[in-house]
Order: sequence, then structure tokens, then C-alpha cells
Amino acid sequence: MPIIDSSYHPSPIFRNGHFSTIYNGLFRKVDDLEQKRIRINLPDEDFLDTDWSYAAETSKKLVIIIHGLEGSSQRAYVKGSAKLLSQKGFDICAINLRGCSGTANNLFRSYHSGATEDLQYVMDHVLNLKVYQQIFLHGFSLGGNLLLKYLGEKRSVPDQIKGASAISVPCQLADSLYQLLQYKNVLYARRFKGNLLEKLKQKQQVFPDLISNDDIRNIKNLKDFDDIYTSRAHGFKDAMDYYAKSSSLQFLKHINVPTLIINALNDSFLGPECYPIEIAKNHTHLFLETPKYGGHVGFHGAKNQTYAERRTLEFFENLS
Repeated sequence: MPIIDSSYHPSPIFRNGHFSTIYNGLFRKVDDLEQKRIRINLPDEDFLDTDWSYAAETSKKLVIIIHGLEGSSQRAYVKGSAKLLSQKGFDICAINLRGCSGTANNLFRSYHSGATEDLQYVMDHVLNLKVYQQIFLHGFSLGGNLLLKYLGEKRSVPDQIKGASAISVPCQLADSLYQLLQYKNVLYARRFKGNLLEKLKQKQQVFPDLISNDDIRNIKNLKDFDDIYTSRAHGFKDAMDYYAKSSSLQFLKHINVPTLIINALNDSFLGPECYPIEIAKNHTHLFLETPKYGGHVGFHGAKNQTYAERRTLEFFENLS
């Protein structure tokens, strides 16, 4: 498909990528969304907490939403999408990835950018309900990478999946890490590292034989965290092996359901390889939109609805 020409033209202050990123991440609030928590118990004795919102009338359409790194179903970008989509007739299942629901998960492992088995567990739960005829996937940042990898892996994608939307996707993880390690992103990287280290210290109390004080002291940046924890806990050789195997870029060509990717050109988290322009040009099902503005999961819009939320709604409605 040809690259989509974006119509996103925000007010001047939101043309600054950092302002857009920070505003949506820290200051935006989304109220009046009712959520019902349902825990999915997993075969490995762990669990996933999901938060459900429902359309006013009984719906046969469901959107599964996946948050980003150190996010949750309570982030404004998830709740904003859930609110708009449920108002328009979709039920919502917002996944809290392992350890992200406010309750520590049971195992030493947690979540990562390529853990598509956890999305499959949620999909199995949804399919067993035998309620939904149309299912859509919607992911942000890490969650966007995860859903794209899921759709492009060599598995049988359920017929009920009719489309997907992925926002601010680091589809080449090493390229995104390189950006996060640069000075322009020092505040974001410091915040991510602090949150991840706090969780790792909690893991250490439960699994003292698997993580040492020296390990924690040796984590100076996000790559160190992936070398010392993510790779060990999830069966990768090291951080670079994790990035190579979990990046969705290599799986995009195999996606066979209509999929929208929106990556802003002023997203400081994304490097050149995170804009799969050539793949999209020659792909029947991939729709790539690269607005000039938006930052990382920003895309501020009127009436407390972001441009990405409205575009996702439009995309899904056209497929319904």
C-alpha cells in the first residue's frame, strides 16, 4: 500500500515532540471509564490481569489493547483509546503485561517486547468466550511491537482478527535503544531505568539466587538491564540477541490482516530503521502513516481525544 499522507497538524506547542510526549505521559487525564478486572491464570502458574470496558449495547466487536514499556491499563493513552472505542460500540480488553497491574507476578520472568505467547493466552481466553465475531489489536510502543510480531509469526492467526493498529512502534529494538541511550532522551531513560530497577529489587527479595547485589549495581543503563535481567529471565543470550529476535521489523512482511502503523517523525525514541517505508510500499495489508508531529505516544487532539485514537477508530470502523 502507498504511504498514508497524514492530516495531523496540531497547535504550535504540540509540534514539539518532547512536549507532546511529556504532556500525554504525565499530565493528560481520562475520566469516566468503567473497567472490570479479570485475571487470566496461565499454564506456567503465573497470571495476566486484564481490564475490560463495555459498549453501551451488547457488542460482537472487541479491541485488545496492549500498553508500552512500564505502562499499564491505567495509562491515559490506554484509557483514552478504551473510552472512545467503547463509546463507538466496541468492547475493550486492556492487557496488563506480567508485573504491570499493580501486583507483582509470580515468576522470575516478567514481560518483554517479543513475548507473544502472552498475547496468545489472552486470545485463547477471548476465543473461549465465544462472544466476539470481530477482534482488533491495538498496541502502543512495546505493545505495538508485540502485536506486530504476533501477527507476522508463523502461526495460524484466528479468523476473528480483522485488523490492528500500532502506535509509536520501535519495530527495530536495537535502533530504538540506541536513541534512548542518547542525551536527548536522558530523562526518559532515567525514568524507565528507575522503574525497572525498583521492580528488579522486588524480584531479588523473592529470587535471591537469581539476581545479586552486584548485578543490580552493574545496571547503568537500559541495555545493561536487558543484558543482566531481560535476556537471562527470558532465554536470550544477551541484550542484542533479545533485540534481534524480538524486533517486529522482520515479521512485517508476513502480516496478512489490515494493519495501521502510526510513527511520528519527531518521535525521539525511534531511529531510521523504525520507519518501515519500503516494506509498506510493497505490502498489501500494511498502512504506514508518519506524521511530522506527535512525539512518542503523544498526538494531542481536541476534546481530549488524540489523533492516534481517532485514526484507530476510523481504521477499525472501516474494517467492521
